[in-house]
Amino acid sequence: MHGPSWPPPPPPLPTDQLRFAMPPRYESLDDERRHRKERLAGALRIFGRAGFEDGVSGHITARDPEYSDCFWVNPFGMPFRHVTVGDLVLANQDGQVIEGRYHVNQAAFTVHAAVHAARPDVVAVAHCHSVHGRALAALGELLEPITQESCAFYEDQALYDTYTGVNVDAEEGRRTAAALGSGKALVLRNHGLLTVGDSVDAAAWWFLSMERSCQVQLAARAAGRPVLIDHKLAEATREQLGGDLVAWINYQPLWRDISRSEPELLS
Repeated sequence: MHGPSWPPPPPPLPTDQLRFAMPPRYESLDDERRHRKERLAGALRIFGRAGFEDGVSGHITARDPEYSDCFWVNPFGMPFRHVTVGDLVLANQDGQVIEGRYHVNQAAFTVHAAVHAARPDVVAVAHCHSVHGRALAALGELLEPITQESCAFYEDQALYDTYTGVNVDAEEGRRTAAALGSGKALVLRNHGLLTVGDSVDAAAWWFLSMERSCQVQLAARAAGRPVLIDHKLAEATREQLGGDLVAWINYQPLWRDISRSEPELLS
């Protein structure tokens, strides 16, 4: 039998002395705008690293905090991994450029604008043609509750069960927004994934997590028959992990990495 260690370990620090990141508060609208633009440029670079870019397809939009019917978006044709804060474009709900030096992809912006209009609670919308998201979309299926991560989307996702080609029609955008409803994620059949959040961080995290969950589901199904988590447990897990604050917290290591390794994105 061993005696007590010597010297004894120091006592634990009070919890109020430990740092825990939470969403920031802003002194002004300019501060909040700058923050959203920084996070948008960072998210685009993270998506570029993840391989979500496919030609000129794919966008993340962030609602301006002052002009709620205008949205910051990545420039048309610019590689995700090159985007800086100064490159971002501000467009109105009709896709007309208000501020910036570049064009906007009208086909994508039509859908984003419709989602923002239908969901005043949404700050950011993410949509890209990721590989595993497109594979699941080609099956016309939703994520199943087969992992802890996929449970975050349980009964909080929808399927837009049609494909109409590349479309800049405003009515098509409204139908897409209606299919999303109050959820945080949408599978666009034969197209890809779309996620939303009350911050850029949350919308980006949901897209990253959804894409990985698609990959896991496809791999599990290829290997055998996935075992579903039952309804009550899946629902309880969603309540624990499916909120935008949890998404924001999960995203912070990615933000710290991209902002420290590629600080030029802030210029």
